[in-house]
Amino acid sequence: MTNNSVMNSRNSVCVIVHDKDTDTIAAVYYTARNWLPQPAWTVPGGKAEPGEALDEAAARELEEETGLLVDPADLVLVHVIHVEQGWDQVGQFVLFVFATDTWSGELTNIEPDKHLAAQWVSANQLPEPAFPTSVQALAAYHGGGPSFSRYGWSVTAV
Repeated sequence: MTNNSVMNSRNSVCVIVHDKDTDTIAAVYYTARNWLPQPAWTVPGGKAEPGEALDEAAARELEEETGLLVDPADLVLVHVIHVEQGWDQVGQFVLFVFATDTWSGELTNIEPDKHLAAQWVSANQLPEPAFPTSVQALAAYHGGGPSFSRYGWSVTAV
């Protein structure tokens, strides 16, 4: 028997760009969409393309959403979140969370059709409302772990 949620599993990436001088991070404010009932804050990211290296996908998505440029070699994997149900209700995905404090360029809302804003926000907490997975990612980044968490999965007995 085939499990469609496994068949539809995807890789997604996001980047916590941390300006340590001002203790802020780059964030985008998503517009309401068919899968998002109200605007919400998140860290920049998106889907990795089939065959694309995850660090390169993270650098590409960061540039596409914010105009910030980062060398994939400057990205550090800080957390992985296994999400039970994706934004499009087609199944699970795995979110790879990278972080960097090295970039070039100016933070810009490159995709105004998708985002209401792109701006530097407090590194301690995203403004509300925020994507739950971004909140988890930021907490793990600041706390030094855990390196893995999950979102939306029911707790199973061992």
